[in-house]
Amino acid sequence: MSWRRTREDCVVEPSGTLSKGAGVSKRRRFLKILGSAIGLSSVIAPVWRKDPTKLIPEVLAAQNAPFAIEGKEDLTILNDRPINAETPLAFLDDEITSNAHHFIRNNGLVPERARNQDANGWSLTVDGEVERPLELTLDQLKSRYPNRREALVLECGGNGRAGFYPPASGNQWTLGAVGCALYTGVRLMDVLEDAGLKSTAVYLAYYGEDAHLSGDSDTAVISRGVPIAKALDDHTLLAWAMNDEPLPAQHGFPLRLVAPGFPASVSGKWLRRLWVRDRVHDGSKMTGYSYRIPKYPVSPGTEVLEADMVIIEAMPVKSVITHPVTGISHTVKTPLSLRGHAWCGEGPVEAMHLSVDFGATWVPALLAEPRNRFAWQRWKASVSFPTPGHYEVWARATDHQFRMQPMIAPGWNPRGYLNNAMHRIAVSVT
Repeated sequence: MSWRRTREDCVVEPSGTLSKGAGVSKRRRFLKILGSAIGLSSVIAPVWRKDPTKLIPEVLAAQNAPFAIEGKEDLTILNDRPINAETPLAFLDDEITSNAHHFIRNNGLVPERARNQDANGWSLTVDGEVERPLELTLDQLKSRYPNRREALVLECGGNGRAGFYPPASGNQWTLGAVGCALYTGVRLMDVLEDAGLKSTAVYLAYYGEDAHLSGDSDTAVISRGVPIAKALDDHTLLAWAMNDEPLPAQHGFPLRLVAPGFPASVSGKWLRRLWVRDRVHDGSKMTGYSYRIPKYPVSPGTEVLEADMVIIEAMPVKSVITHPVTGISHTVKTPLSLRGHAWCGEGPVEAMHLSVDFGATWVPALLAEPRNRFAWQRWKASVSFPTPGHYEVWARATDHQFRMQPMIAPGWNPRGYLNNAMHRIAVSVT
């Protein structure tokens, strides 16, 4: 991994590994992380200070034992039907997010084929505005086109929704609906070129095998898509493996679309059909207010006409502090090592800065080059505190177009999308 300084020198220390405590049970560790998440929220959103119980998932309160997701560890459950769960930031500390700790955003039921990890009889249809419609098995995909393996960030468009006020409807994600995993597959570009795109191609729509919560498999619970230009991006993949394992059931076995940089809802799971269209797709959760924001700034709480909403494409620049967790105690005038990740939906992050005096001054962090385009970038730094007291460490990323993270949730919108406010942790200095 190569590192570069951002604008001026700063003191750095080698990044270490997160110690979870050898003798701590999984149950105690889960509660500890959940507690950390509640503490984190008190730094980000004042409304949570008034009622922190809103962060406790109802599913946990309603059962004698915590709801468990096969193959997952330590996630914070927001819903169990459909399953939606985010990652406590301490478990995003690794360069590559493990399958066990990657967030889940589902809209319907996981298909039986995925639960059984059985691709027999499965095929992918590619049709619509193409010269040669295709019907491809998994083996044909693997052998017919060059294989790619890349680290790619997927982030839910609603990540950070809990930071908006007035509250927006939907899952109240804090900061953990993001992850960077290694995906193996083929370029969507290669498949579309094989099919022969017509000049009338405008949008690519996907359909998956996930069923509606009612069990109706004939109703598409979600069917979104991407502009053809994004479909032809060199890093947009049809992936069958995640971190060198077949896609887990929750992540789209046997095949998913990975369109990094766009909201993760664009990266359809459990694929069965790719439909090339001559117009913007109008499938489930492509119209109305779904994954759309107002085309102009609005006052918080404003009712916005559907005609004034535009589809979200590239995600904004963002960063998180993955170590240490909020609420720690630290000794005055002793360097505190920090680290985390930064990413952007359109290009590289150019600079990373920290502040310990509420934004009055900023110090640069050491920022690593991305492993590949659309992978997040590791950053690290150390800061010192001049006197005892209560401090906050603010983290601010700047992208390649010199756009910076705002201090508070930007651009209120009816569904609470695109909150890229600076991450802040509290430190008690003695």
